[in-house]
Amino acid sequence: MTVTKADLISEVAKLGVTEKTARKAVQLVIDLIVDAIKSGEKVQLSNFGNFRIKKRRARKGRNPQTGAAVMIPEKRVPVFRASERLKQAVQAGK
Repeated sequence: MTVTKADLISEVAKLGVTEKTARKAVQLVIDLIVDAIKSGEKVQLSNFGNFRIKKRRARKGRNPQTGAAVMIPEKRVPVFRASERLKQAVQAGK
């Protein structure tokens, strides 16, 4: 099963707010996380994990069709690291 944004919205709506308010709340949280990560800040959610940006260095690659060497440029990628509590919960849920 995949948990979607719509699933999150419906769970928040069960707390007694309208679906419109729940949608705004979920989108606000997502926007805050994205904006913080884009600006280079680290986002820490207790008992869940950390989001941050990691720089990938430029490297050599190969075009799979031609075999020609290609330089892959440096880029920034989002990274998530799960907390120990989340890791333990996943292990216990086998």
